[in-house]
Amino acid sequence: MIASLPMYDRPETAAANDRLWQAVRARLGEGPECLTREGDLWTQWQSPDLLLSQTCGLPYRSRLYDKVNLVGTPVCDLPDCPPGQYYSVFVARRDDPRDDPQAYAQAVLAYNEPLSQSGWAAPQAWAAARGFAFTETLRTGAHAASAQAVADGRADIAALDALSWRFMARTDRFADALRVIGRTDPTPALPWITAATRDPAPIRAALSAALLAMPPEDRDTLGISGLLEVAPEAYLALPIPAPPASELT
Repeated sequence: MIASLPMYDRPETAAANDRLWQAVRARLGEGPECLTREGDLWTQWQSPDLLLSQTCGLPYRSRLYDKVNLVGTPVCDLPDCPPGQYYSVFVARRDDPRDDPQAYAQAVLAYNEPLSQSGWAAPQAWAAARGFAFTETLRTGAHAASAQAVADGRADIAALDALSWRFMARTDRFADALRVIGRTDPTPALPWITAATRDPAPIRAALSAALLAMPPEDRDTLGISGLLEVAPEAYLALPIPAPPASELT
């Protein structure tokens, strides 16, 4: 069996994720001894051996929704955010005088990948609602790499998963060169999934109980305090954006 928690797994969160998984495993009475941290995520997500993992909302609605079962949605510790949702923050360099994401319409947007809800879909949906699109882009492969690209001057703006930004702001030195200038509209948070052949109910119960029993320091570290059942339709209702027409490399 496969268990992984890859979306928010960083050096400073790894131990808390390990403890969370052990609490889930103890309540389930089954599962691998350790989280999987290597290998291709798409292969893991679509494996019949998948017990528990976490994906992003855009991969879920574009490729996975009919291949997996939805376990639940995290309650994120984010200000001004409804339970079960999250948002992206727009970051720019501190020495850049532009203070509104709309002022970056012709600037370079760093994004992690075109199948990222927070890095690509959310900022493009935010821009479309205001009559423009981010067309100059730089693909980086990760939220932290997007933030680093802005700090280094290779890009001008990035949209980052708000929890990922929280981790960066606490730990990564390059974050000192950045500031938040806006946020996208909230959407359903990153879903936990299991294989299509598995009943999600006992996994959901074990994960929910483990989250509620987390010590305060782990809850603060992970920025997640609970689980909600969000219908698949809430994810599927969101648009699937076109990939970038061109990229700067």
